[in-house]
Amino acid sequence: MALGPVMLGVEGLALTAEERELLNHPLVGGVILFARNYQSPEQVAALTDAIHALRQPRLLIAVDHEGGRVQRFREGFTRLPAVRRLGEIHDQDPMRAKQLARVTGWLMAAELRAVGIDFSFAPVLDLDHGVSGIIGDRAFHHDPEIVADLAHAYVSGMQKAGMEAVGKHFPGHGGIAADSHLELPVDPRPYADLATADLLAFERMIHYGLAALMPAHVLYPQVDSRPAGFSARWLKEILRQNLEFHGVVFSDDLDMASAQEAGSPPERARAALMAGCDVALACNDRRAAVAILDHLGLKPDPVSQVRLIRLHGRGRSNLKRLHYHPVWQRAVRLVQDYDASPLLDMDI
Repeated sequence: MALGPVMLGVEGLALTAEERELLNHPLVGGVILFARNYQSPEQVAALTDAIHALRQPRLLIAVDHEGGRVQRFREGFTRLPAVRRLGEIHDQDPMRAKQLARVTGWLMAAELRAVGIDFSFAPVLDLDHGVSGIIGDRAFHHDPEIVADLAHAYVSGMQKAGMEAVGKHFPGHGGIAADSHLELPVDPRPYADLATADLLAFERMIHYGLAALMPAHVLYPQVDSRPAGFSARWLKEILRQNLEFHGVVFSDDLDMASAQEAGSPPERARAALMAGCDVALACNDRRAAVAILDHLGLKPDPVSQVRLIRLHGRGRSNLKRLHYHPVWQRAVRLVQDYDASPLLDMDI
């Protein structure tokens, strides 16, 4: 059975009979997990095993696990700092910051792979323009070249642990204050301004071989009349043709308030996929997810299949075995040390 173009959320700590049936639907290609799905490493490993056992090729399993405010699994996992901390260290010692970014990316991915997660929706490639509360310290820095350098190191660490990366939120969510979970943000900047700032980090990471991207539910009216995640101009023309991106494009969550301008749940999913997304996310509304599966009216795209297979995680350990490994122990010490230590004032 092919991997379909819809990624769903599940409700609890174990699959219900209804969820097993839903996940066997041919339009489903993956599952995204949240804090509601996590109790312990052992429990979530059993959940991922159950999901992966349903089909071949196995469904993709994802989670938002950036660190800082956005880390779905807490107890039993290493506390990861917000990546802003790496940007602050870069201002004083770029080489150390890149080394720590690589270690942090490896640690995040290694722990998730040990419980069966295929990939995290990370890293954030947005710039911190100092105006977006929803981005804020989730961004590495305000300088796109520094964001790209740190993200490149972070992703290389993830890949060493057997995980590909998903950069977000293309073409940049950091320039407006509005929260796309609650309303549709509107960024009035012209394309030329975006191209010399926010887009640069994405362009650099595409050049480095980034496997997947997630567009923002943000409207850039000087570029197109549709938000980026529903815009063929952004996804097919700018991203695919101009920037030559060949990886997977995930929609952001179609349950968010900023996505509702695209219509009913099936209309939103169809609009995202027709605009150029490979996968539509329906995370938190079961009735909406069922409606999408019942009324989407699209078949899996063979080109998307090739892209999606690349996102299956490589290798599998378990957390107990990982915790005995000296590489993991050293990584935890390094991450905890830079998270806790004060920055030095280099002007003194």
